[in-house]
Amino acid sequence: MATRSPEEIRASIEHNRQELGQSLERLRHEVGELTDWRGQLRQHQRQVVIGAGIAGFVLGGGIAALGALAFGGRRRRRDGR
Repeated sequence: MATRSPEEIRASIEHNRQELGQSLERLRHEVGELTDWRGQLRQHQRQVVIGAGIAGFVLGGGIAALGALAFGGRRRRRDGR
């Protein structure tokens, strides 16, 4: 096994420290991009609007159905129809 001099070990440690610092900066930048919810909304605006419309339609139908259950549903006509 080759032995390294103290200078080589120090240089290796310093090199690794610099690489770690650069990796942390890249990671910080990527996390910032991924957690930017406003940017995500801008990027996927069409899908968000479609999803909101569908959710409103489903919720509106669910509320109407609950109202019908709570208040007796549709009223029948007196002439038997």
